[in-house]
Amino acid sequence: MPWPTRCPPRGRPPKKGKMVKLAALFQSRAADFQTATVRLYDKEETVSFLCVDLLWGQGFYQKLRFVLVKQDERFSIFVSTDLTFEPMQILTAYGYRFKIECTFREMKQVIGAFGYRFWSSAMPKLSRYRRKGDPDPLERVTEEQQRKRIRLTLQAIEGFVMCSVIATGLVQLIALRFSGQKPGLFFRYLRTPSKSVVSEATVVAYFRKSIFSLFAQNSQLSLTQIIRSKQKTALPDANSLVS
Repeated sequence: MPWPTRCPPRGRPPKKGKMVKLAALFQSRAADFQTATVRLYDKEETVSFLCVDLLWGQGFYQKLRFVLVKQDERFSIFVSTDLTFEPMQILTAYGYRFKIECTFREMKQVIGAFGYRFWSSAMPKLSRYRRKGDPDPLERVTEEQQRKRIRLTLQAIEGFVMCSVIATGLVQLIALRFSGQKPGLFFRYLRTPSKSVVSEATVVAYFRKSIFSLFAQNSQLSLTQIIRSKQKTALPDANSLVS
């Protein structure tokens, strides 16, 4: 006589498995780690890694890709919302994080990329105490003229930041290209000796000091010609009044 089949438990079938502690996987699945060489912070590093896809969140669960990394005595856990990324791509992307943060710092403190002052009276006031279920203040703007003014304001902000990003890249290229050829780039007095490649702040300080003399010395530049076309070429009379 065959054994009776076991009835499934009552209720809705579970949508997720057991809870997993990521830190415990370094020991429980130590045999599953793979070894690879990746470039981190401009250095070739040999690491051991384990890639797992797990659900994350409360209530609304989202599948994320976790990469557990062992490097000598250091243990790290990286995460990506893009499940198409390979583990080495995730590690390489995280290796650029320090450079990205330094670039944001230079954009903010040296270039002033986020010091814009664009504003429109059509833009509604934003409340930091707005509750989760409250409607967005922008949804209350229904007049097309006001919505157009808001869009133009946002375009001005984005354009200002974009130009600041271009300026940051130009300053970095100048520092890489001309640090060893222009002694004037090292005119700043620093507490420690400058490196072979000067910083963005040093390049900006140099241009603030000498950019107008550089324009005067290079009259063939298009920018110099535009500036001269906007200036008054006639000198004032000695008997004319000065206000």
